[in-house]
Amino acid sequence: MEKTALLIIDMQYDFCLPEAPFAVKGALQVVPQIKKALAAYRHRGLPVVHVVRRYRADGVDVEITRLQAFQEKGGAFIAGTKGARIIEELKPVKGEYVVIKRRWSAFFQTELDLLLGRLGVNHIVVTGVQTPNCIRSTVWDGNSLDYQVTVLSDGTGAADPAVHRANLFDMQNIGVQLLTADELISRLHKK
Repeated sequence: MEKTALLIIDMQYDFCLPEAPFAVKGALQVVPQIKKALAAYRHRGLPVVHVVRRYRADGVDVEITRLQAFQEKGGAFIAGTKGARIIEELKPVKGEYVVIKRRWSAFFQTELDLLLGRLGVNHIVVTGVQTPNCIRSTVWDGNSLDYQVTVLSDGTGAADPAVHRANLFDMQNIGVQLLTADELISRLHKK
C-alpha cells in the first residue's frame, strides 16, 4: 500500500527573496503551487517534510563549490538568521518535520531516509528549488533508495526555465512521475 509524503526543499529567504545572496529567480513563482499541495497534505494528515540548507557562520561546512560565493556574499543560510528560515507562506506547523541538509541532496548525510522509513513512506512528492541542483539530487537519491518519486512540475523551479524543463525531461525519462499541483490534488481526492 502506498504512503506518500510531501518534501518541500529549500524554500528559505536566502533562496526566495530577490535581493537574497543566493536568490533563485522564479522561486517565488512556485510558492502558490506548493501552498496548494501543502494544504492538501495537511487536510489529509499526510506527512510533510521541510528540507532546509543550513551552514555554520564560519562556513566550515559549506560545500567546496559554493564556499567562495558564501564568503564573498557574507554568508547565507546561517542558523538563527532570517535568511535561513522557511518563508512565511510555507512555514511548518506542529507535526511537520524539518530536515537540515548541508549538501544538494535531501538524503545525503541527513536523517530523511530514516524518518520516511519510520513513517512508512514509500512515495515522495518533491517540491521547491532549484530543479537542476537540490531537486534533481534528491530525486536521484530517492530513486536509488527505491522510493516512488513524483516531482511537482509547477511546484519546482530554477533560475532558467529552459534548464528547469530539461531537468524535468531527464527525470521523467528514468521513470519519475511529473504532476502539476492540481493533478496531485485530484489524485489525492481519489484515494
